Amino acid sequence: MIVTLIVACEIAFWVLLAAGLALRYGAHRPRLGAAVLLCEPVLELVLLAVTAVDLKNGAEPDWKHGLAAVYIGFTVGLGHSTIKWADAQVAHRFAGGPPPVKPPKYGKARAVYEWKTAGRWTVAAATALALLQAAVWYVGGDGDVSSLRSWQRTMLLVIGINLVIAASYTVFPKRVPGPDA
Repeated sequence: MIVTLIVACEIAFWVLLAAGLALRYGAHRPRLGAAVLLCEPVLELVLLAVTAVDLKNGAEPDWKHGLAAVYIGFTVGLGHSTIKWADAQVAHRFAGGPPPVKPPKYGKARAVYEWKTAGRWTVAAATALALLQAAVWYVGGDGDVSSLRSWQRTMLLVIGINLVIAASYTVFPKRVPGPDA
């Protein structure tokens, strides 16, 4: 049931995003479109509540409960930037807006961009870590929480990889090709 709900939340995320943008640009109802987009966090609250109820009713914590926490974390950390990206794409393509800003390719600007990206992924993973830890405490000492701990290690790895990538752009900045290149 949890996996089905996660899939349903992901589908609903994209449906709400499409509906919000269609209302904003197709129907020229920006307020209504924004209201639809603001319904997105409700999906995560429903998933969180169902996961907590499932654990409360005695379900053994497993990878599905961990995946729910990770999904919620990634929506918190990356959802806003995904919506902004989609909004810029739709505004340009269908509403005569300016072309979406492309990420910088070189130097300090690229390093700053990579640190911002790492920050979003870190927020996502840290949110998932917090939810996973809350689930561990919620289950208590009576249940096997090894799958939740495994997800926590994975989230620490996600943070580490993103920090290494950002640091590499700081330490080894990509240089603008010269006239010889």
